[in-house]
Amino acid sequence: MAWKEKYNKKLIVILGPNASGKSALAVNLAKEFNGEVISADSRQVYKGMDIGTGKITRKEMQGISHHLLDVASPKRRFTVTQYQKKANNAIKKIYKKRKIPILCGGTGFYIQSVVDGIIIPKVKPDWKFRNLLEKKPTEQLFQMLQYLDSKRAENIDKYNRRRLIRAIEIVVKTKKSIPVLKKQKKFDVLILGVKRDKLELEKRIKERLEKQLKQGMVKEVKRLKKSGLSWKRIEEFGLEYKFIAYHLQNKMEYNEMVKRLQKAIENYAKRQMTWFKRDKRIYWLKDKKTAKMLIKKFYK
Repeated sequence: MAWKEKYNKKLIVILGPNASGKSALAVNLAKEFNGEVISADSRQVYKGMDIGTGKITRKEMQGISHHLLDVASPKRRFTVTQYQKKANNAIKKIYKKRKIPILCGGTGFYIQSVVDGIIIPKVKPDWKFRNLLEKKPTEQLFQMLQYLDSKRAENIDKYNRRRLIRAIEIVVKTKKSIPVLKKQKKFDVLILGVKRDKLELEKRIKERLEKQLKQGMVKEVKRLKKSGLSWKRIEEFGLEYKFIAYHLQNKMEYNEMVKRLQKAIENYAKRQMTWFKRDKRIYWLKDKKTAKMLIKKFYK
């Protein structure tokens, strides 16, 4: 494909729920169209969190460059603002190489921050206020946000405590609604969604979880604890880390942990799909062939 200047504004996005097979598709398309992949996953940015996050391995990359993996320490919080800046820089570098950037992941807000160029308010964290909010149940946090900023409440994962606390903090500190719709779009985007039917996705989640446990996911959580992370911090990473942390603290038997974790991942995948379905720009793929056809058309 002969490079054209207008390609420097084009961006391919591949999204989908956990275990849907989006990473493999991104590699396949990057090989076909001379691309590089930028991860859009809020946990894969952290070093030492490989098995639990389902991070792509060197072998699975098949020689394709991947960006925004292992860019932060799990001891420190990595914000969506930091992600947005790093992702935009990675895209610029890929353009300079006359290659195609492929943003791939399942964290809806990370993807939206890049695709729609959302301007996120600069508000310094107030740890004392956050600690007060931490004591409240998730449902109550969501109700608080609904009261303070109903528009932001419509566009948030109501089960994500960290994002709920941050949203409440911004509204309280700025005394204004969060300008969710304030955007600075930089790219012409093609958004491809990987969709599986319910039973197939549940089967894939089960198989992936079994594989992760065989690969040593419990040992990975032990290593994180040994490296100086508190149980509270490990639990904040959710899903695999949260349930394994419960098990290692003797709060949950191993078999119960596996069973409940699988259900939690299935529920999370449903929430991911709820988020994605709001975006009417997404082309939901039936097969790889359709993806290739849409990309060829996009780069004409």
